[in-house]
Amino acid sequence: MKIAGIVDKFFKAALPATFAILFLFMGVALASSGGNDAAPKGWVATDTYKVLNFLVLAGVLFYIAKKPVAQFFSSRIKDIEGQLAELEQKKADAQKSLAEYESKIADLTKESEKIVKDYIRQGEDAKKRILAEAEAQAVKLEESAKRNIEQEFKAAKSKLQQEIAEKALAQAELIVKESISFEDQDRLVDEYLDKVVAS
Repeated sequence: MKIAGIVDKFFKAALPATFAILFLFMGVALASSGGNDAAPKGWVATDTYKVLNFLVLAGVLFYIAKKPVAQFFSSRIKDIEGQLAELEQKKADAQKSLAEYESKIADLTKESEKIVKDYIRQGEDAKKRILAEAEAQAVKLEESAKRNIEQEFKAAKSKLQQEIAEKALAQAELIVKESISFEDQDRLVDEYLDKVVAS
């Protein structure tokens, strides 16, 4: 409505001023026209008739064109106001969409931070689990190695004891053979037979 008021003021103030300026220029143009040097200089009756014709023509044109021009500008003002209202609505919708997208982005940011924290926590848990499993495996391997070493040690000890026993027995047999005479052998055989018969 403000634009319509401005257009009305324009028609009421600017058009008459425009016509006055046009008349002034027309008068100057008429005064300077005339290619004949013998023609009188200054204002003559024909100039008055020309100005009157122009004024009548301008008045008729103004009267005829006033309503369509006003309607044109009025419809144009309504179109512009409609476009402005539509643009305002689009602006409001865009601001609403922007607010929704900003909210979604904030939610996505929070969600991504939560996902990153979850992955970090899962990674820490997996790390702890892997370290615990590796430690348990190391303990099992150490125990198995200790058992294998103990078994090897026992086997070596047993083998060594057997070898010592065999060597001691061979040495003892050798000593006994060297130290026992035939009489001692006969005596031992007799003692053994007496024990067997007695039992």
